[in-house]
Amino acid sequence: MYAQITQFKKMLHTLSRLLDKAQQHAEANNFEPEVLLNSRLSPDMLPLTNQVQMACDTAVLATAVLTGEQATGFEDTEKTIPELKARIEKTIGYVASMKEGDFAGWEERIVAPKGWAGALLGKDYFCQHAVPNFYFHMVTAYAILRHKDVRIGKMDYIGQLPFLR
Repeated sequence: MYAQITQFKKMLHTLSRLLDKAQQHAEANNFEPEVLLNSRLSPDMLPLTNQVQMACDTAVLATAVLTGEQATGFEDTEKTIPELKARIEKTIGYVASMKEGDFAGWEERIVAPKGWAGALLGKDYFCQHAVPNFYFHMVTAYAILRHKDVRIGKMDYIGQLPFLR
C-alpha cells in the first residue's frame, strides 16, 4: 500500500511540472495563464483548475481514509498557477508525512469517507475509487493542456523513471 500511495507523490510532482510548462506556454504566446486554468475539454467538464484541485483532494482523502486519520481538505480558492502549485506541495507534504506503518490494516479497514452513503473495505475503496479517480483528474489535466497546444508529451506525464545505474 505504501508504495502505491507514494505513486500519488510522484504524479503530483508531474502535475506541478505540467503547470510549469503551461506557465511557459502562456508567457511564450503572450496570454494570461488563467486562460489555460479556465479551459476544459467539454462544456460539461470542469476546467483545469478543478482537475488539479480534485487530484489533490483524492490523494489527501485516500491517504487519510486508509490511515484512519481525519481528512483535512483544502478550500478551492486557487486562481493562479503559483497557487495551484502551492496546493500540490501541501498535498505532497501531507502524503509524505505518512509512514508505511500508518497504513497497517488498510485492506480490511471499514471506511466511510465523509459524504458517502455507505461503507466499504479499504482495499475496495482504494482500488475501485481512489486510484481511478486520481488518474482521471491527472489525465484530464494533461489532456486539457495538450488540447490547448502546450508542448507536453507522454514522457512529461509518465515522468522520470528511477533507473539503476
